[in-house]
Amino acid sequence: MNNDLKNIIESLIFVSETPLSIDRIRNAIPQVNTGEIKSAIENLIHEYENRKGGFVLKEVAGGYQFRTRPEYHTWIKNLIRPNPVRLSKAALETLAIIAYKQPIIRSDIEHIRGVDCGGIIRTLMERKLVRILGRKEIPGRPLIYATTKYFLEFFELRDLKDLPTPKEIHAMETLAEQPPQKTDSAELP
Repeated sequence: MNNDLKNIIESLIFVSETPLSIDRIRNAIPQVNTGEIKSAIENLIHEYENRKGGFVLKEVAGGYQFRTRPEYHTWIKNLIRPNPVRLSKAALETLAIIAYKQPIIRSDIEHIRGVDCGGIIRTLMERKLVRILGRKEIPGRPLIYATTKYFLEFFELRDLKDLPTPKEIHAMETLAEQPPQKTDSAELP
């Protein structure tokens, strides 16, 4: 059943609209243990990577999903012409605060940003990037916000641990601020 198992898992991932977790796969194939499922998935990942085809099998948002290779983005975009998801700087700032500080209430977000964030949070919720976890047990019982699984899918993250650390962000900013290296024209062929 080893080759059949791989083919079964491949077909389950293919038909799933969202990343498919190992637990969901195990529920679909109860006679197979988790180790066998993980092994089959690893084999599939390697096969798709070695094949160098138009798509790969990636671990995102706590599950596995087929994704197109980034190098073919231009042609895919030409075909489907999706409406690009545009987020304002304020929305990105708010989303980053929620991602790094979750679970978080609106007043804490507004304290960090220094402005009202109600409309932005509503927009992020409409785009399925942020969700309500519940209410905090303090006076006024404010809503508690966190990111969604779609947030992980959208940014191609396995989980929140894949977010860059503040140190990594600072290093990227430092690199971006450096002027490009000048080369002496005499060195060019």
